[in-house]
Amino acid sequence: MSEQQQEMKRRVAAAALEYLEDDMILGVGTGSTVNALLDQLGPWAARLRGAVSSSEASTQRLKALGMPVMDLNDVDALGLYIDGADEANERLQLIKGGGAALTREKIVAAAARSFICIADDTKLVARLGKFPLPVEVIPMARNLVARALTALGGRPVHRAGVITDNGNHILDVHGLAIDDAVSLESSINQIAGVVTVGLFAHRPADVLLLGTAAGIRRIQRTG
Repeated sequence: MSEQQQEMKRRVAAAALEYLEDDMILGVGTGSTVNALLDQLGPWAARLRGAVSSSEASTQRLKALGMPVMDLNDVDALGLYIDGADEANERLQLIKGGGAALTREKIVAAAARSFICIADDTKLVARLGKFPLPVEVIPMARNLVARALTALGGRPVHRAGVITDNGNHILDVHGLAIDDAVSLESSINQIAGVVTVGLFAHRPADVLLLGTAAGIRRIQRTG
């Protein structure tokens, strides 16, 4: 990663901090842009009630800051979720799962009142699908799911050597040009053996913060 990209990630993470409120329970995602957020979250450790994390890696970083990490089952209201994305479109639909934490990320996003996605401007695309679409699958169903994904027009590749925090496998689906993300998300989730797919279309982001060379670009979801 270049120094310019690192600086963009730092700036967009700093912009996301502006949405924090005292005594809030914060949902925290996974990945390099989220790590840039965690690098700057220290002053908020005593001001937030706690955090809910989408991955073991983020959990360890939050604990190192002295932040109470809470089980989602013990949380009545999650005010804000901040996470990155592998791709995003203008409708704030996302592809996530490059870090293999897509299932927990989708659960925390569903629980949050507001979802802010932070990314550099290279992640904004006109059509989702150039980034291989991650699908988390039950191990015994991997080949069954792969055949179904092939029938949908994709080319699934097993992410060898990767076991998710839930003990499952990842299939990365290449060659998709996704025009109807909501429909495709529903179709893949109906395949027996799929835990979840890394399309965030039924529950897109509410705000997309993009780091650009000219500063921060904000896109707000409408409708």
